[in-house]
Amino acid sequence: MTELTAPKSSITSSEFADELREQLKYTQGVTVEQATAADVYVAAATAVRRHLMDSWMTTQQDMINGNTKAVGYLSAEFLMGKQLRNALLNAGLTEQFDEAVESLGFDVQDVVDAEYEPGLGNGGLGRLAACFIDSLASLGVPAFGYGIQYKYGIFRQEFDEDGKQVERPDYWLSNEDPWGHIDYGRSQRVNFGGEVVEENGKRVWKPAWAVRAVPVDYMVPGYASGRVNTLRLWQAKSYDEFDLLAFNKSEYMKAVEPQVKAENISKILYPEDSTEVGKELRLEQQYFFTCASIHDAIRVFYPGQDKPDLTTFPDKITFQLNDTHPVIGIPELMRVLIDEYGYDWDTAWTITNKTFNYTCHTLLPEALEVWSAKLIGKLLPRHLEIIKKINEQFMAELTGLTDDAEKIERMRIVTDGKEPAVRMAYLATYAGSHVNGVAELHSQLLKDVTLRDFSDLYDKKFTNVTNGVTPRRFIKLANPRLSNLITEGLGTDKWLEDLDMLEGLVPLAQDDEFVKKFAQVKMDNKIGFSNFAKRNFNIDVDPNTMYNTMIKRLHEYKRQSLKILELIADYADVKAGKLDIDKVTPRTVIFGAKAAPGYYLAKMTIQLINNVAKVVNNDPDIKGKLNVVFVPNYNIRVAQHLIPATELDEQISQAGKEASGTSNMKFALNGALTVGTLDGANVEIRARVGADNFFLFGMTVDEVEAMYANGYDPRKYYESDPRLKGAIDMVASGVFSNGDEDTYEPLVHDWLNKDWFMTLADFTAYHDVQSQIETLYGDQLEWNRKALLNVANSGYFSSDRSIEDYLERIWKTGPMA
Repeated sequence: MTELTAPKSSITSSEFADELREQLKYTQGVTVEQATAADVYVAAATAVRRHLMDSWMTTQQDMINGNTKAVGYLSAEFLMGKQLRNALLNAGLTEQFDEAVESLGFDVQDVVDAEYEPGLGNGGLGRLAACFIDSLASLGVPAFGYGIQYKYGIFRQEFDEDGKQVERPDYWLSNEDPWGHIDYGRSQRVNFGGEVVEENGKRVWKPAWAVRAVPVDYMVPGYASGRVNTLRLWQAKSYDEFDLLAFNKSEYMKAVEPQVKAENISKILYPEDSTEVGKELRLEQQYFFTCASIHDAIRVFYPGQDKPDLTTFPDKITFQLNDTHPVIGIPELMRVLIDEYGYDWDTAWTITNKTFNYTCHTLLPEALEVWSAKLIGKLLPRHLEIIKKINEQFMAELTGLTDDAEKIERMRIVTDGKEPAVRMAYLATYAGSHVNGVAELHSQLLKDVTLRDFSDLYDKKFTNVTNGVTPRRFIKLANPRLSNLITEGLGTDKWLEDLDMLEGLVPLAQDDEFVKKFAQVKMDNKIGFSNFAKRNFNIDVDPNTMYNTMIKRLHEYKRQSLKILELIADYADVKAGKLDIDKVTPRTVIFGAKAAPGYYLAKMTIQLINNVAKVVNNDPDIKGKLNVVFVPNYNIRVAQHLIPATELDEQISQAGKEASGTSNMKFALNGALTVGTLDGANVEIRARVGADNFFLFGMTVDEVEAMYANGYDPRKYYESDPRLKGAIDMVASGVFSNGDEDTYEPLVHDWLNKDWFMTLADFTAYHDVQSQIETLYGDQLEWNRKALLNVANSGYFSSDRSIEDYLERIWKTGPMA
């Protein structure tokens, strides 16, 4: 690992306070006496950006002038979280900020809370991208993150009186955004539609319309590296002028129609695509940011050159496709090389193949994007021609590799038939240099199942890079109490640069006094979350109960249903007198999840959880022993309060369905024990923290596949387990819907007749492991000893290690000199 120096700034608190006064005066136009906490936040953000500016500019110059290949991380999502605390940490200004803000008469937390969190991601995919660009900067690797600056991020979640999810617009740009620098002078033109014609023996694209991609740059400061990389997000603007004539005729919509059409592209993250119009907008988004990013990279690395030698392009930058959303960039680079720079097909193909690599984040076939060839032809006619030619080349290549006609047909990039479609994952797998999964199990299943035909013939392309999380945000910032204890135990804070150093805590797990200190940190964090929940959501959470947390996107395969059914079964046992309430471990089950607006069963599951909470939390028979909390609008801010407070983490997806997970890593690093299946990165977490420090249950991947093959009947499990039957019957009978037996009928029907992710089949095993959990929790010293061992053995799950794996296995580059 590169030798690094911990960040320190020589500026004093008094000097930083003077900078805040200056920024309040010259950027906000207010005195300290007139200023609000929001004013101080903007002033502080502006000040810390100035401190990072020299490093940012030096990094850019060194990247252009040096010989170190850069990384272009193409992602439709970047779930960054709030920036102020992270920037202060990496600039070495945390203490100065706290003291300066207090000296000006403001509450530090009020100033920090004034920052609005950008919701530019849906979950793990976007948060992983954010962790990765943090680690790239911290390791000193030259990099750009490329994506879209959505005007509205992932929706703001609320619950109505019936417990249903309600989606509200997340207008995160409604207030000042001091972090983003808009650079109109470096915009790019992105074309759409039209036709392709033959001119002088060449295929020429004649677009019908175009939008202007305007870059908004965000600094990505590294920790202890002195490097500041760039996150470049694109805004869509119109080239067409405002139609004053139409406006003066009171034809207001006609006057702004071009602007609206263009700006819709960067309006919202993941527009609903159940309609053709929605699908079209999604494809426009994907092409918009990949096209702009490719042209931008050429501009950056060949400044002022009209006819650069683009055969060197793969030596300048390597593009990582974060899932299938940016895959349209492959035919785009081919088009640029052939149509704009005059390279022949074979040369263009060699350049393209060396430039792109693909990360597949799913094992679910329906999540592998497939676009209608008709739609691509409508929006990007030249690209469809190129894709078809790539497919023809691929088919010809396959005939030389195998005589299995059925396999060749299965591997088509462009499907045959009346309505041909383009399989984007197949295009990425064939056209890129490498394909990686994001956990050992996931990568193996990609090879054995999802992309088996490809791995049979192109085995050397496939590799694994297990995900990771940045310890700067998810331990140092999120859990300062634990950070201080780790530093005390290790005698150094260098572990933030090398998370493997956490292994030094292993001997301390046998020191009862140190374990008790660890337990006190956890209790203080629980109290902290209780106060946070009350202050922000008016939710009461008792810190004297076990904090049992399940936070992740609401999806059937993640099986929030399994957790809520087990909870209902416990409630039923208490009500029936089968379970002595006085012997029940007091437990607060905390959910955080958003369901896609069109995902009917997922939204119904949210409604059920909320209404179970309403019944259980208000039942005097329970005596506060069992509580259910659903935190609305789960985001990075909530995570940074909840994860450090959690004692038991739920990772209960069906085996073989979760690619990796990163919340499981965050929880283990923050001292929670995990109850989970052998799915995703759970396998590696359990291997590293020790089987005795992980609560395992459920079927394996092989057992799941065998059950699929032999026919799965969920009713068999319903009939054979009285607790499960009783829980489902309570839902069906209206106990949690004011007596209305129809409210959850679709959910009950799915459980009993489909249950594709086998919630019912794993229910009994999940119940059985609860006795182990309760027994261990009764011995708090032993529980916390095992929790500390989770922390000590989770250093592998740093995103710094993930990036080092990418550098070695895929990107073949490293830090700048």
